[in-house]
This record gives sequence, structure tokens and C-alpha cells, in this order.
Amino acid sequence: MAEDPIPDLYAQYEESMDQFKELHKEAEGLKNAGYNTSEIKKDISNMEDEKEQLIKRVERLKRKVESHPNSTTMMNVARNLRLERDREKKLGEQRQEQSTLIQHEEQKIRRLQSQLHDIRQAAVGANPEVMLQRLEEETHTNKYIVTEKLPKEIAQRKKIVVNLQKVVAEPAMGQSDLDKLHEQISDLNEEIKQLVEKKLRTEDPTDNKSALFKQQAAIIAGKKEGALTNFRDVRDQYHKMSMELEQKREVAKEAGGGEVLKGEDFKRYVNKLRSKSTIYKKKRQEIAEIRAELGVLSRTEQILRQKDEFITRSLEAVENKKGVTGYRQTQEELEKVSAVKSELDEKKGKTLEDISDMVQRLTRTIATKKNSLAPIIKELRPMRQRAQELTNQHTEKKQAYDTAAAGLESNMAKLEQEVRAYQEECSQEESRYHYLHCMMQMVEIQQRKVADEMKAYTSADPYARKKTFRELYQRKVQEQENLGKGLREQQKTVRENHGPSLRQMKMWKDVERLLECKRHCFELSGGLSGGGLGGGGVYGEQPPAVLEEDRLVM
Repeated sequence: MAEDPIPDLYAQYEESMDQFKELHKEAEGLKNAGYNTSEIKKDISNMEDEKEQLIKRVERLKRKVESHPNSTTMMNVARNLRLERDREKKLGEQRQEQSTLIQHEEQKIRRLQSQLHDIRQAAVGANPEVMLQRLEEETHTNKYIVTEKLPKEIAQRKKIVVNLQKVVAEPAMGQSDLDKLHEQISDLNEEIKQLVEKKLRTEDPTDNKSALFKQQAAIIAGKKEGALTNFRDVRDQYHKMSMELEQKREVAKEAGGGEVLKGEDFKRYVNKLRSKSTIYKKKRQEIAEIRAELGVLSRTEQILRQKDEFITRSLEAVENKKGVTGYRQTQEELEKVSAVKSELDEKKGKTLEDISDMVQRLTRTIATKKNSLAPIIKELRPMRQRAQELTNQHTEKKQAYDTAAAGLESNMAKLEQEVRAYQEECSQEESRYHYLHCMMQMVEIQQRKVADEMKAYTSADPYARKKTFRELYQRKVQEQENLGKGLREQQKTVRENHGPSLRQMKMWKDVERLLECKRHCFELSGGLSGGGLGGGGVYGEQPPAVLEEDRLVM
């Protein structure tokens, strides 16, 4: 893995393996996704039934239409209507296509206008030398892209396509085939290690002066590729942001009907919005306080009404108890009647002179008020007209403000959504960065281990060479081989002694059976002798079957 082409080849190999796995999964899924023949037959039968029903329905409609006196003209009109509807549908599709093309062309025009604006802005204050220098830099960049970057990418893509075609052309691989490939890869890696070690042993480090220059050239090439990639990303991002800016401007024009504010105008507009927002917050707080007070007063009113109803019911109960039902209502009605009567008496008590004096005073007061209000009314008429104009202007401004506020809120929601998406993307990129950083640290540790191994292996100190992993693994391999050799010899000995051991075991089993038989016979002989003496009989008096059995046993 220390050589330059090996990591690329290994990365291509892993990529090809992943692609092969995905294609294999898709192939298996397509194989397992076959339709059932019974379901297909059922669908075909259902479709045939539907077809027969539609044919019957068409025939029934034909008979119904033929019975009509103006059937031919109606059929012609219906046919023409259908043709016109088809034509209208086609025209609608064409109109949609034309509108889409118009939108694309308008976007292209806006993009070209933005490019023209950028070019003009870049050309402001520029001299021919600066423009030539920029053109030369852009030419060098494009030349590097065309001559070096793109051919490499095309060659890599072609190589990937060839590998994928090879993978697709080959039959499906099983676990055994993958194991074989892993073994081949391990063999090739071992061969590469041996070649590298041979090269390091045969090559003098002082003669290899071009390695440093190759390394520097590789670093410079990597920096150039990185700079080119960054340049492309920045350029694509610039075009994307310019298009988004144009779209935002169009949306702002459609919403507000004016140009987008910039600089000091935008600051003044923001300050005005802030002052209005503070006033709005104060008013909203006052409304909240009034609503809270209204809730308290309504609750107090409800409590008082409940108390009034309770007192009224209590008075009615007392009246019923005392036998004077309706006394309170009658008293209230009498008080109302007496109040009305007193008012009428007071009105009657007034004389006509008082009325005439009052009329004169009123007339004088009205005249004086008219005289004093005449100039004010004259001044009020234009003020009313001005107030009406200001009211209309206020309503228009309020509508414009509401539309602008709605547009800004929608834009704010979109921007917040974009910010959330960018934050998620940043978190993903940060996690990916940490993962790659950890992987780089692991690779660096592995490289240090490989360098230490190579250093110890190429060292002249035998004690240092014994600490290498190669020597350690070789010792372990040698131990395992010795252990395997001893086990094979033991297996050979066991195989050779298997037959005689079986025969010997059989003989021991036969001896054991014979001894068991003799023990049994001995027990039987002892039992018979004891039984004859104890029973008072003689040996010859035993039954013939028992004697025959004893003889057979002996």
C-alpha cells in the first residue's frame, strides 16, 4: 500500500465490489419479484369480463341513440366536440411547453444580464494589462482542466466502466469465489511486499535522488487539483447564488411592486419597522391587560348576579313563609309609579314663562355658538377633506405594509428552513470530517507501524530483527507446522495401531465374558452342593433338566 498505484487500485476494487453487491441485490430482487401466473390469469379474466360489460353498454347506448330522430347530427356534433377537446388539450400542452420555454429563456436572459453586469463591474477601473492578466489566468486554468484534469477523469471513468462491464459479464459469485479472490489479493499483496523489500535491499538510498522530486511533484499536483476543485465549487456556488438573488428580486418586485432597498434606505426601513414593532408590542400588551381586566370584571359581575339571584330567592322564600307573596315586586312597582308621578308633577309645576325664558336663552346660545363655530367650520371643511385623503392613503399604505410583511414572513420562513438544512449539512460534514480524521490517524499509525517494521527488518541488529512482525509470524508459523507434523505422526500411529487394538479389545472382552461365565458356574456349583446337604437329598436325585443345564454351562 506504500506505492502510489496500489491505494487507487484497492479503492477501485472496493468500489467495484460495492457496485457488484448492489447489482447482485437488484438481480436477486428482480428474480424474486416474479408475478404469479394464477394472479395474472385472474386479472385477464377480470379484464375480459369488463370488456364484455363495456361492449354491452356500448351496444345499449347505440340502440338508445339510434331510436332518437336526430341521432346522426348528434353523433356528428359529439364527434366534433371530442375532436375539439382533443385539439384544446393539445393546444394546452403546447401552451404549457411554450410557457416553460419562455421561462427558461427569461432565466437565461437574467443569467446573461447578471453576467454582463458582473463583467461591467469587473471592467470598472480596469486597464488592458489587468484584463490580459485575468484572461491569461483563466486560459491557464481552462488549459489545465482540458489537458490534465479532464483526461484523467475520463480515463478513470472508462476504467470503472470496463471493470463494471467485466463484473456484469461474469456469472454470479458465491462465497467460495469471494474467498478465492481474497486469497489472490493476499498473495499479490505478499508478492508486492517481497518485491518492495527486495528493492529496498538492493537499492542504495543515496542514489535515489529523484524520490524527493517525485514527492514534491505529487504534492504540487495534489494542490493544483484541490485548487481547481475549489475554483469549480466557488464558481458553481457563485452562479447558483446569482440565480437565487435574481429570483428573490423578482419575488420582491411582485410582492412590493418596487425595487429592493439598499444601503441607507434599507436601514431606515428597518428602523421604521422596529419602531412600529415596538408600538405594536405595547398596544398588544395594553390589549392583554384590558382583556385580563375584562375577565375579572365579567367574573365579578357573574358573582354579583349569582348573589342577587340568591337574595331574591331568599326574599321570595321569606315572603312565602310570612304569607305576603309578591310584596317586594309590588313595592318596586309602587316606587316606580310614585317616581313617575313626581316627575310629572314637577313638569306640570313649571310655568310658561320659564319655558319662554328657556327658549330665549337657547336661541341666544345657539346664535352665539353658530357665530363662534362659523370660522371653525370653514377651517374644518378642508381638514375633513385632508383627513379623508389621509385615511385613504393610510389604508393603501396599510395594505402595502401587510403584503410586504406577509412576503417578508414567507421569505423568513424559507430562509429559516434553508438555515436548518445548512446546519444539518454542516453537522453531517463535521461528523464526516471527524470520521475521516480518525481514519487518517489510523492510517498514519499503520504507516508508522509499517515504517518501524521496515526499519527493524532492514536493520543490521539481529535482536531488532527478531522483534519484527515477520519474524514473530514466521516463528508462530513454524510452531504451528511443527505441531501439525507431530499431530500427523500421532494420527499415523493411531491408524497403524487401530486394527490390532480392536482385536486386542475384542480378546479382552471374550476373556471377560469367559471369566464371568466361570464365576457364574462356580456360584451354581456351590449352591447345588449346599442345597443337597441341607435338604437331606443326594446329587443323583436332581432333576435331569438341571443336570443337563449344569453340564452345558460347564
